[in-house]
Amino acid sequence: MQLTTIGFDADDTLWQNEQFFRLTEDRFAELLADFAEAKHLKQSLLDAEMRNLRLYGFGIKGFTLSMIETALDVTAGKVPSSVIARIMEIGRDLLQHPIEPLPYATETLEALAGRYKLVLITKGDLFDQERKLAQSGLGDHFDGVEIVSDKTADTYARIFARHGDGPQNSMMVGNSLKSDVIPALRAGAWGVFVPHELTWVFEQEEPPVGEPRFRKIAHLGELPELIKSL
Repeated sequence: MQLTTIGFDADDTLWQNEQFFRLTEDRFAELLADFAEAKHLKQSLLDAEMRNLRLYGFGIKGFTLSMIETALDVTAGKVPSSVIARIMEIGRDLLQHPIEPLPYATETLEALAGRYKLVLITKGDLFDQERKLAQSGLGDHFDGVEIVSDKTADTYARIFARHGDGPQNSMMVGNSLKSDVIPALRAGAWGVFVPHELTWVFEQEEPPVGEPRFRKIAHLGELPELIKSL
């Protein structure tokens, strides 16, 4: 096996992301505390997000619209306009939150750049993902950037064919088993799981134990040595 291309997920693999959504959910629950309990509100919000994924896709804009929909639902359409305005403000805040690279992200990319083709493969809102990449300071390490609507085996097959020698000589690294690892394995690539302490429930999946190209590391700093051992 000659590894030529390595794909990296962005959110919660290279920089913090989910923690901002969790904080926003808490603020949302406080806004509507007079209408429903926090647990019920958060579940209603999650249900709205799941329903709306096929319409809005992944990202902050869809999340904001789902908050508004949930506010209308739990108040039977009587949510005050001031609350809607506050939800919109919270959504704008999310679109401007500072980017905090995770430990070992910079060092690992520096160690691998030039030896392999590095490709950022992320899903979500185009403008927001471009903003986060620019603010992260990590963009110069990548030979390519792919912002996609979803991550499937076909997605990885196309990307690794475009940026390398196909999935058989490629690797995908990320914190989501469902989006980063399992579909990459199905495409024929290596899949490396880097757990994050906060992972959205939609992205959770059982580890593909027994898959010969599946690997798990504790943090990105372990990736260079893992690659050497393959």
